[in-house]
Amino acid sequence: MRSIGEMARDSGLGVSALRFYDRAGVLVPAWVDPVSGYRWYAPEQLDEARLLARVRRAGMSLADIRLVLASWSGTDTDLVRKLLTAHLRRLQLGLSDARSEFSALRALLDQRENLMTSLRVATVRLTVAAPELAAALDTVRFAASTDPELPMLGGVLFDIEGENLHVVATDRYRLAVATAAVDGHDESRVQVIVPTPLADAMRALLHGGEPVRLSFDGDRVTLEAGDRQAAGRCLDHDFPDYRRLLPHTGDRRALVEVADFRTALETGPVRSDETGTHDLSVLRVEKDGTVTLCADGDDRDQDRVAVNREFLLDALAAGARDRLILELTATTAPIAIRRPDDESGFSILMPVRLED
Repeated sequence: MRSIGEMARDSGLGVSALRFYDRAGVLVPAWVDPVSGYRWYAPEQLDEARLLARVRRAGMSLADIRLVLASWSGTDTDLVRKLLTAHLRRLQLGLSDARSEFSALRALLDQRENLMTSLRVATVRLTVAAPELAAALDTVRFAASTDPELPMLGGVLFDIEGENLHVVATDRYRLAVATAAVDGHDESRVQVIVPTPLADAMRALLHGGEPVRLSFDGDRVTLEAGDRQAAGRCLDHDFPDYRRLLPHTGDRRALVEVADFRTALETGPVRSDETGTHDLSVLRVEKDGTVTLCADGDDRDQDRVAVNREFLLDALAAGARDRLILELTATTAPIAIRRPDDESGFSILMPVRLED
């Protein structure tokens, strides 16, 4: 018999994926310890798990996966072949459609490029309180992207308008925004993307309570804190219009005790996402303003929202408060995490689709 950890190692399916496929009735362990609930798999189930890993990587739907596994060991392989052929045809048609749409989008982008104007100016100098800038960077840093395919998201946006510096980071799945007051700037708007390593170097200088100086000169940004300095080139990209991504105020708000909520997330029920690689927490805000972690039996509840548990834990830590507000609107709308005393610093997390 193989433990769930051994099965995960030998099959290529993660532990969370094996749990998901057990609950879905697709790959049920040969024996479950009635006391501990620990799953054990028979030796012959390894080949089935490896087959499951292959069709999952190919993006096959759960309904088709069930039929493939149910038919694989039979003498008549016609159904399996037809399912594989039909899935490959769908992938090819989808790729052809996507190429056509992307070609049209690139043409539209080419037409717009000459009309785009940069928000950068030749030279800007201003001051900002070190604690405020430090708090802003701490609030958003966790959401910065590490995807090399999206270099424009691999930094922190400094969006200066009037007397406010908005600090923003996003990796598509989460977005964080914080605000600090600045002095010495006019009403014009300036945007620069500070590379993540440079943003980290700036943060390392923000220990005192005195104001620090920020300057932007073309494609170069400099932070001066006393006799110390962090400087470098900005990313030569345009950041997406993050204001279009900000959620409206949710109609379901819950004030949570962060320490208790973290414990509940870390020990409570989880689901697997559709790839089986991430743990999801499924949340529901009750009428009395409390947050419930939904188990599998709550799947019919239309008010539940699924979110990447690791991302939610990161957002709670970045909130840097004993209490935070969770704000939900709909199952398909982002979840907002706000500070009760300062709602200008917040993060949003994209909901995750649950497997049917």
